[in-house]
Amino acid sequence: MQRFACPRCGARAYFHNLTCLCGTRLAYDPEARAMVADGPACANRDLIGCNWVADAGSAAGLCQSCAMSRVIPDPGIGDNRALFDRAERAKRWVLANLSNWGWFTAADPGRRPHFLMLSEHVEGRTEQITMGHAAGEITINITEADALIRLQRQRDLGEQYRSMVGHFRHELAHFLFDRLAVAPGFLPAFRACFGDERQDYAAALARHYADPRDPGEDFITAYATAHPHEDWAETVAHLLHLVDFTDSFSSAGLILPGMKPDFHPYEEIDTDLLLSVGTEIAIAVNDINRALDNDDLYPFVLTPGVRHKLRFAHHWLTRHRSRGA
Repeated sequence: MQRFACPRCGARAYFHNLTCLCGTRLAYDPEARAMVADGPACANRDLIGCNWVADAGSAAGLCQSCAMSRVIPDPGIGDNRALFDRAERAKRWVLANLSNWGWFTAADPGRRPHFLMLSEHVEGRTEQITMGHAAGEITINITEADALIRLQRQRDLGEQYRSMVGHFRHELAHFLFDRLAVAPGFLPAFRACFGDERQDYAAALARHYADPRDPGEDFITAYATAHPHEDWAETVAHLLHLVDFTDSFSSAGLILPGMKPDFHPYEEIDTDLLLSVGTEIAIAVNDINRALDNDDLYPFVLTPGVRHKLRFAHHWLTRHRSRGA
């Protein structure tokens, strides 16, 4: 994520800031990708601390991100309000990432996803929520915005990494597949890279959970082995992980040997260069984390097979902007 500044005093402003130390009321304008001081506030500013400007097309006075949430949890039950706040923060972060490649901006004429932001905590009972994507609707379990619950599930499922930002990146990848599927040449190229997505999805998942495969050299995670759709979603999520932490590193003014001072990851079209820089950054930060006895920033290995899929995803996701599709 890029760095931001207060439009009044120029002081450092963070992506989720509502105010500056100088007292200026801040709002994030997703079209300008900058903080503004005079933008109309999202109607959810007081409820969940949303700092985006209201979208002129929203009758409810919501921002672009909040308007995508068609179902929200009851904020009066348990800790739903705090969990909803954290989940929507993660959603805004990922949407801001994707806007760098032209997705969901004013210039993008394509359809938008709709989110069902559900909680396991409902009146008088607990419900099981399955996250997923179907026909443009993305279901998110906001209960996992609780760090302890998410960590427990990460351990139970044997996953190396699990986060709310990761959930949004994964589920949005499914939606982006549907958007790209109509582009000339996408599906044949996809099938050559990931396999035939028309195979029975339910049966593939049942096989995966009954007998999980080792990711080996060709998959970024074990879950990616389940079905070509999941391989795509996991690959896209990891591409966004890599590009965004590389962008954060570069925006902070940090440079590694061989890295250009004006390196802009979201503008880079050379996937191999992008992955090389991202890998070096991950290794460096992993070393720092180990010095503090913390988990690695990015505990994954980018094998040749995985890099091939990352190149494919990067090519099509960034071509979207030039196609105007």
